[in-house]
Amino acid sequence: MKIVGIPTLSDNYTWVILDDDPTIATHAWVVDPGESQTVNQYFQAHDLELAGILITHHHYDHVDGVSDLVETFGKIPVIGNASGPFKGINQAVTDGDHIRIFAEPFKVIETPGHCPEHLSFYHPQALFCGDVLFTGGCGKIWDYPPERMSQSLLTLRNLPDDCSVYCGHEYTYANLRFATLAEPDNITIQARLNEVTQKTLMQQPCVPALLGIEKQTNPFLRFDQFPLKATLTEKGAEANNPASLFATLRAWKDECDAAGILEMNIND
Repeated sequence: MKIVGIPTLSDNYTWVILDDDPTIATHAWVVDPGESQTVNQYFQAHDLELAGILITHHHYDHVDGVSDLVETFGKIPVIGNASGPFKGINQAVTDGDHIRIFAEPFKVIETPGHCPEHLSFYHPQALFCGDVLFTGGCGKIWDYPPERMSQSLLTLRNLPDDCSVYCGHEYTYANLRFATLAEPDNITIQARLNEVTQKTLMQQPCVPALLGIEKQTNPFLRFDQFPLKATLTEKGAEANNPASLFATLRAWKDECDAAGILEMNIND
């Protein structure tokens, strides 16, 4: 299995899944097409047919390209959670279901929090996690209860270290900037930020990343672990309440985002 990231919109990724044998790979799947033009251009350039679409959640920047792609390529499976607002799903799946992309098995994992119907698709090689887990961070929870997102993140943390995280956005630099604030003495975070800074300056993608690296450097997979847990408790979180620890961390990150202190500065 080969996976290619197509940058779309301002900072999204649409993922293309291909058979790893290029001599027979004439079809491909896509994950979360937020727009269709760039996807169509890629398929035309590589003489590909669209075999199907995976949808993690209903937000426009993950589904707005679906109808055009279906119109272009004909009747194809559009797989996702039919309980959400997006009505383009024609093959409904739920937690624990298994699907096959070419010959490869994927497990469906319900990961609510960013929105109620959010799904992730897990294969030992790849985790397509939409806007729940980001490289170095996680998605916003808007007005949804923090219990959902905290549990979803802990569920994904239990997956094997050697799985690669294919998330829906390129926010790695800002996320790692925040991670150094959350855990200033974590030398692994600092080393990763240095690497991500260089890639960002050279306009190179920082996604995907191994889940094992995320467990070491992503504060949103570490909120119930020391020393971050102690820091969050000092900020008012309940020490033995994962949802409270997560909510405190997420609010802290939101404050930093609003203040603009995590954005790239060429002189950093």
